[in-house]
Amino acid sequence: MSPHWERRFPDCADPVQRQQCGGYKPPLPAKPEMKTHTSPKHLILQASLALWLILSATAAESTSLRLTLPPAWYGVPGVPMSLYYDNIVLTETPENYRFEVTCDIGKSEAKRWTVTPADKDAGQHGIVVVVKDAQGKELQRAKTVLHVVPRNAGANRNLRLLIVGDSLTAATMYPIEIGRLLTMPGNPKWIMLGTHKPASVKPGVVHEGYGGWTWAAFLSRYDAKLGHKLDEKGKRLSSPFLFPTADVKPALDIPRYFRENCAGQPPDVMTVLLGINDCFGASPDDAKAMDKHIAGTLDTAERFLKEFRAAAPRMVFAIGLTTPPNSRESGFEANYKGKYHRWGWKRIQHRLVEQMLKRFAGRERAGIHLVPTELNLDPVDGYPENNGVHPNATGYQQIGASFYCWLKWWLQAKQP
Repeated sequence: MSPHWERRFPDCADPVQRQQCGGYKPPLPAKPEMKTHTSPKHLILQASLALWLILSATAAESTSLRLTLPPAWYGVPGVPMSLYYDNIVLTETPENYRFEVTCDIGKSEAKRWTVTPADKDAGQHGIVVVVKDAQGKELQRAKTVLHVVPRNAGANRNLRLLIVGDSLTAATMYPIEIGRLLTMPGNPKWIMLGTHKPASVKPGVVHEGYGGWTWAAFLSRYDAKLGHKLDEKGKRLSSPFLFPTADVKPALDIPRYFRENCAGQPPDVMTVLLGINDCFGASPDDAKAMDKHIAGTLDTAERFLKEFRAAAPRMVFAIGLTTPPNSRESGFEANYKGKYHRWGWKRIQHRLVEQMLKRFAGRERAGIHLVPTELNLDPVDGYPENNGVHPNATGYQQIGASFYCWLKWWLQAKQP
């Protein structure tokens, strides 16, 4: 009995039974064996085809990785700073690749390149990242510059800081880390501005961070009944930047926000960390729709920046690049029960970072800066096992360090 037949009709033991089972056809006589003669020309064509297939597969693998680095990132002596390989490429299996980092400071480890700058390291350090396959073939390379500023950069200057964001900011842990680092010797005289003042934190740490919020929420969300009051669960339902008008319809009024919540004086710097909730609104399986969704998100971000620029022409924006997810699917399963998956969300986040770099990089003269918060965040030890996009204390401290190092660089660059 043929193996194929046995799989379809396991109870039919002989040809008669098989015919009764239906579909039996006697085997055809075997065809005589044909001898083939391959010409040298055919051999050359076969070899060329095989080489083309290999090169095409390598090219596809290289393109799919989409190695992404910001043009610059920042460091301060004594503050650890790391580049995690999983955060800069688009793959489910970063362990299958070799990452080689060339820099005159720092060291490479299994999952990251890391450095804790010394005072002598103040200055610019070029970094080249090369990604190779398991056989050592180079697939992609990219470069960036690490700016290390002196630990006393901006000492005794004045810094008015407004921190805006979603649940990552609402957790208040990275604003606390920013405050802790700014309190160390050699730093400016700082004050945080905002209306969200968690009772559990030390005085001085305030912000505008709210769970589940997006760029659009800060421009449009308003509850006419509660206004700026909190609901019974202690949540804010209205944007702090929206106020009712004579016809009851709310409108953005940034000057009023500054008058009522910032002692009439705009901040020197606004940091913004948004995007994780915007990632949930796109489909990872439809590239065209994903790009359209991301373009809409960044158009909204542009409007947000434009509104604040009109009210505070000299204020500087520090936009954090949307942070990567937990490297474990278990975090997404714990939160979303199969509705969202790690790999799908990662594909959207990576694309969002690419488009943020394309949209906002190189606009420093307009007061718009990018902070590489997506680099210095451990996707394993910086997250709890049961959360997809919200870090643990270690991860939040890394986010805070990234903003702090940028602030120090900006203060150094803006010396009076």
